[in-house]
Amino acid sequence: MLNEVTRIVRKIGPLLLIAVLLGLVLWFAMEWQPNQKPDQHQGLTVSKAPTGGDFTLYSQQGPISLQDLRGKVVLLYFGYTFCPDICPTSLALMAQAFKEMTSEELDQVQGVFVSVDPRRDTPERLAEYSRYFHPNIVGVTGTVEQVDKVVAQYGAAYRIAESDSAMDYSVDHSSVTYVIDQQGRLHAPLMHGTSPDRIRKTVRDLLNDVSNS
Repeated sequence: MLNEVTRIVRKIGPLLLIAVLLGLVLWFAMEWQPNQKPDQHQGLTVSKAPTGGDFTLYSQQGPISLQDLRGKVVLLYFGYTFCPDICPTSLALMAQAFKEMTSEELDQVQGVFVSVDPRRDTPERLAEYSRYFHPNIVGVTGTVEQVDKVVAQYGAAYRIAESDSAMDYSVDHSSVTYVIDQQGRLHAPLMHGTSPDRIRKTVRDLLNDVSNS
């Protein structure tokens, strides 16, 4: 009996190790927050019906306009790099959808992460943060006025939470991924927690729609 138990343990041991490792990888993808305080914050609902439209914000490589991305499906998300939970989860789901696309599909899709915290989120920090999730995600921001204009266009919402420190604070924000078609038109909002399969299907539907090609 003891020999049989030993044989079973040896058989399932590698499988258990693989399961544990996969769990650790998923946890790391969801929870990585560089140099940030693990405070929790509240999500906000969208402020109004989005209208969409062109905009220009700034990445580490310089200005990026929505018009520059014509011909690609754009996934637009508003957040900030010090976000302890909502942003890492949303970007990890987007990245997982990208990882299961073909190279041809990836050439036609772009993730754009707009920081609503330009005081702390420099273009350099945004580049490091967004690249961690996937090379097809670019981080951008601008002045408060520039960011607020884009937030209003897409019906997003955010507010600075009260804090005792001028630089140590959290930002409550809505969590919606806005899908923009190849012509720069707002196609659909994807709510927080939308699965990678649903994200990927939404993108592929647009890529396969000849009216948008």
